[in-house]
Amino acid sequence: MGCFHLLWSLVVGFFVGLIARALVPGGDQMGFILTIVLGIVGSVAGGFIGGLVSKPREGSRFHPAGFLMSIVGAVVVLFLWNMLRH
Repeated sequence: MGCFHLLWSLVVGFFVGLIARALVPGGDQMGFILTIVLGIVGSVAGGFIGGLVSKPREGSRFHPAGFLMSIVGAVVVLFLWNMLRH
């Protein structure tokens, strides 16, 4: 995994985490690092869900619904996090 890939994962994870925090009530109490972790874990979860629904085309580098599924995955992870915390 290259340095650029790691940096890109952090940036996308941050924005996905911010969107999920805005959509789920009670998500505004997370800090910067937890927001990034939420986005990255949500991206992994969303990629898994997207892979179950439809497979990406042969040779493609990413799933076409990747960013949207990342947000869906982050919302699900944040919802579960809030349920476990309370």
